[in-house]
Amino acid sequence: MNSNILVSAAELEARLGDGRSVVVDCRFEMSDPDKGRADWLAGHIPGAAYAHLDHDLSSPVTAQTGRHPLPNPDRFSAYLASIGWTRDTLLVAYDEGSNAVASRLWWLMKYFGQRSALLDGGLTAWVAAGFSLESGAPQRRASKQTALVADPDMAVDAAAIVRSLGGDALLVLDARASQRYSGEMENLDSRAGHIPGALNRPFGSNLAPGGRFKAPQELREEFAKLLGNRDTTGIVHSCGSGVTACHNLFAMELAGMGGTRLYPGSWSEWIRDPARPIATGS
Repeated sequence: MNSNILVSAAELEARLGDGRSVVVDCRFEMSDPDKGRADWLAGHIPGAAYAHLDHDLSSPVTAQTGRHPLPNPDRFSAYLASIGWTRDTLLVAYDEGSNAVASRLWWLMKYFGQRSALLDGGLTAWVAAGFSLESGAPQRRASKQTALVADPDMAVDAAAIVRSLGGDALLVLDARASQRYSGEMENLDSRAGHIPGALNRPFGSNLAPGGRFKAPQELREEFAKLLGNRDTTGIVHSCGSGVTACHNLFAMELAGMGGTRLYPGSWSEWIRDPARPIATGS
C-alpha cells in the first residue's frame, strides 16, 4: 500500500493520539446536505473533525460556476486552522466508504501544496476492523492560519477544453455513472450528456468489493487499457461538479500515473454556456 496517500484502518488507529495526524470526516449526501454532519455527530472516528462539502470544501455558487467551485486559499486555510491542522501534521480524510467526497479534500490539499491521505475503505473499514467510534463534536484547539498558494498547473478551465476539442492536446476522463455520461439519465444537472471526446471511467471502478481501492498494479493496467500511451499531463478529470473526478485522479496517482489534472467546474459548469457543445451516447 502506498502509505504516502493511502492508509489502512490499522495504520490510522496507530497514529491517533500522537499529534501527527488530523482526521477529517467528509460524509455528505447531495440529496440531503445536512445529513453528513448529523451522521458525524452521531458517530465518528475519535477526534475526527467534519468537513462540509458545500461550506468547507467549496466556494459559493455563482451563475457562471458549477455546483462546487473551488474554495479560495484564505477560506480553505481558515477551515484548516479551525480544525487544528498545521504543516507538520498529516491530514487523513474519509467518508462512509468509497472516499468519493474525501478524495476532494485530498486533492485540495495537494492543490495547495500540502500532504494528506485517504483512509482506505473509509468509515466502513474502520468499523469492520473493530475500532471504536465517538459521538458529539470533539474539542479541538485551533492552530495559526497558514498562508496557502494554489498550483494553477493542476487545474484546467473550460476555455482550455474548448480550445482542445477536435484535437489531442487534452483528453477528458469523466467519472460519472455511465447513464449520466451517455445522457440516458441526469438527476442532478439541467442538461444531459458529456463533453465531446470525453471517455468514461465511473469512479466506483477504482474500488474492489468492500470499498477499498484496487491494488496499484491493477489500477495501472485498467487505466492504461482505457487511455493507451497518452502522456498523463494531457489527462483532465471531470465529473458532475469536480468532486468524484478527484477519485479517478487519486486512483491514477496511487497507480503511479501522476501528473493528471482536474477540471474543477466539470459538467455543471460546462452546461452554463449554451455555446459549449454536448455529446450523448457511449
